[in-house]
Amino acid sequence: MIPDYQTLMLPLLKFSGDQQEHSIADAIEFLAKSFNLTEEELNEWLPSKSQKIFYNRVYWAKAYLKMAGLVENTRRSHFRITRQGLETLKENLESINVKYLRKFPEFISSIEGGKKTDSKEEILNITNVSLSKTPEELIESGYQNIRESLEQEILSKLKTIHPSFFERIVVQLLVKMGYGGSIQDAGKAIGKAGDEGIDGIIKEDKLGLDVIYIQAKRWEGTVSRPEIQKFVGALAGQRAKKGVFITTSNFSKDAIAYASQMDTKIVLIDGESLAQYMIDYNLGVSVQNTYEIKKIDSDYFEEE
Repeated sequence: MIPDYQTLMLPLLKFSGDQQEHSIADAIEFLAKSFNLTEEELNEWLPSKSQKIFYNRVYWAKAYLKMAGLVENTRRSHFRITRQGLETLKENLESINVKYLRKFPEFISSIEGGKKTDSKEEILNITNVSLSKTPEELIESGYQNIRESLEQEILSKLKTIHPSFFERIVVQLLVKMGYGGSIQDAGKAIGKAGDEGIDGIIKEDKLGLDVIYIQAKRWEGTVSRPEIQKFVGALAGQRAKKGVFITTSNFSKDAIAYASQMDTKIVLIDGESLAQYMIDYNLGVSVQNTYEIKKIDSDYFEEE
């Protein structure tokens, strides 16, 4: 299990207790061995894939120790313990956490950030947001919660619209994903495939070198294997090689297994995936706020 950033604080301070300059990379390697982390754990990423979780937690453990004046940066990605850090090690603590770091004025000053507040207690409460998550993890956790809520809202809307409108949304999504050329060309094909379990045809690319047959079903119940079999039969009747079955619900295990066994390439997109694609390709959604997370450019401050 990957330790949280507060659990890493004391081991990281002890690691630097030899008073030598150390790199973050060396600290990560040492702590990974100390906590017996597996390769799988070391390669776990934040949801945004911007940084590995363990690296992020080691980075923030070091950052909090620095805010308290227990370590200092020496050069890019390198640090060293301070006299105050050495005095702290002499206390033979069982752990170091945010609550303990509040005893240092430097830490309170860093947390306050020069902003005026009504009371010292208000300043201290800023650090009480989470006992285990780093700032990036808190941001990404909040983002994921907002996204999941939006996915559910999109699905609810999709389940109430007219089937023909749902088919148009599916075509618009596939075009945004790079299929079908133009909306006009793709849209003309919807509904022309007749019955036989096919709702439309869309070009695989702008040149129309191949076509994809679409089944778009605004359903509530689970899509089972017989429905996929009908779709496969319809594709065979058209001598089609590729098909996409899109639904607002989900697929049974038998349906998924059956589709994977077919020589005909069939892609199954359930309601959750459909909502995610709509968010990713900005279909039916709009940007409300944009936040940029920046880090210091160490090269900029290096004197020539």
